[in-house]
Amino acid sequence: MTTLEREQALAPITVPAWTWLVVVLALAVVWALTLENGMVLAKSAGTLHEFFHDARHFVGVPCH
Repeated sequence: MTTLEREQALAPITVPAWTWLVVVLALAVVWALTLENGMVLAKSAGTLHEFFHDARHFVGVPCH
């Protein structure tokens, strides 16, 4: 292994800032789909609660 190859292998990985936003958004969607039972969404948006409730059944996550 040459010196250049070693430097390239040890170079830090650069992650664009927008990817962190996508990761947070994806985690929020997963949380809403699997764990939200109406404590957050039901007060302001009953339709969203029902959407997530039905999506849980579609994905196979037990919620009852």
